[in-house]
Amino acid sequence: MVEYRIDRRSGVATYLQIVQQTQQALRLGLLEPGDKLPTAREVVEATAINPNTVLKAYRELEREGLVEARRGLGTFVRRTLGGAPADSPLRGELAEWAARARAAGLEREDVAALFTAVLEEHFTDPEPAHRTEEPARQRATEGDPA
Repeated sequence: MVEYRIDRRSGVATYLQIVQQTQQALRLGLLEPGDKLPTAREVVEATAINPNTVLKAYRELEREGLVEARRGLGTFVRRTLGGAPADSPLRGELAEWAARARAAGLEREDVAALFTAVLEEHFTDPEPAHRTEEPARQRATEGDPA
């Protein structure tokens, strides 16, 4: 079962933290289809947040098709996300890298910024040139001024 940790200083809405942590658990394979999420009461007891906040997060997850509420039974996972299991060798390598970054004196925010920059470098597809040229070429053939 997933345990939610709420960071009140993060600037991220509490319900979004629950949504994001659930999505992360789904990506890592910590939650699988059929698994039951903690009840709103359990989350409230563990985190001291408003029950409506938990329900809002669960409704958002349901809207995304990730979970389903079953009346009288609870909220259950419908599908997973991604394919990076928690026991992946890459996780171990990343943990070692994070430990080296911390030993080098980097703060959490520094590590997050560095990691985000590297992700952007490797996972952002540059927009192909033909997409930007296409509308201009189309306007010219239709007689519209650019």
